[in-house]
Amino acid sequence: MRLLSRRVGLLDGVVFSGGEPTLQPGLAAAMRDVRAIGLRVGLHTAGPFPERLAEVLPLVDWVGFDVKAPFDSYERVTGVPGSGLRSRESLEHLLASGTAYEVRTTVHPLLLGESALAELGDALATMGVAHYAVQAFRSAGCQDEELNRGFWASSARLPEQVMKRLVNVVSR
Repeated sequence: MRLLSRRVGLLDGVVFSGGEPTLQPGLAAAMRDVRAIGLRVGLHTAGPFPERLAEVLPLVDWVGFDVKAPFDSYERVTGVPGSGLRSRESLEHLLASGTAYEVRTTVHPLLLGESALAELGDALATMGVAHYAVQAFRSAGCQDEELNRGFWASSARLPEQVMKRLVNVVSR
């Protein structure tokens, strides 16, 4: 906090990220401290802890929310039972809060094919997601040899009929 206090006027805010920040019991207190010195607060999350996300949303100015797959097939990507339900519940909290956000999905063709991406885009549009980024997997830094071997360049684009249902779609 001493370092951040010296940077007020040079920094606009602090983004809580890395791993899963909502796993940290001191997250809300840290956010309050950052806001108390006049900085804005951002959060990157995949939403595995809906109750914790709901607790900190009033302290957050912007959320980058990672959605990994259609909610009913989340476990295939995450390996965690029930993760799709928790992610969906967290996204519902976020959308209801009115907090600025970007929902994003990183596409690896072995984990998320075109039809699954279209299904996910439809589900997000139905939920009311307006700001969505689809980003292609990048192998740099990935430690999973199977994913790196199975990777090929992909445009990671949503079908046109899905894109029309979402207000602001970005492909990276």
